Amino acid sequence: MPGPLRIDPIAEARRHWEERWGPEPAQAMAAITSIVRAQQLLLGRYEELLRPFGMTFARYELLQLLSFTRAGELPVGKIGERLQVHRSSVTNAVDKLAADGLVERRPHPDDGRASLVAITPVGRRRAAAATEALHAEDFTIAALAPEDREALTAILARLRLDAGDFIM
Repeated sequence: MPGPLRIDPIAEARRHWEERWGPEPAQAMAAITSIVRAQQLLLGRYEELLRPFGMTFARYELLQLLSFTRAGELPVGKIGERLQVHRSSVTNAVDKLAADGLVERRPHPDDGRASLVAITPVGRRRAAAATEALHAEDFTIAALAPEDREALTAILARLRLDAGDFIM
């Protein structure tokens, strides 16, 4: 990845946008572009932090989801629903985690067509160690004060609600 740029490309794009379409469209473009770029940067940093644990952020999320359940297991469809990803993405992540001994597939006791994905003891330990690494780096958002984190979470929740991500 190249080093830092000499200018803020989003601010530069905003300037051009404002010249062509005015301040309100430029403001909206700058906001959404900032969100997308921040997501790219954060995800890249999470991937770096999780690499020593042999997992991507998507696999880490799946392990954490399983660790939060009472029985440590969920059907593949439920995992996709909760992580808001396609079933094929879940299957791919489960395959990788199973190959590493972090999860295992089990027959669903009530539905012969479905299977459960269960976190293994090794998976629990690996997820806990990865979580400690993320905590140690303050989830890479140390630049934000606690009140800014709360404000950002609330602002993004409004965007997510408006996009139909969840129901209040």
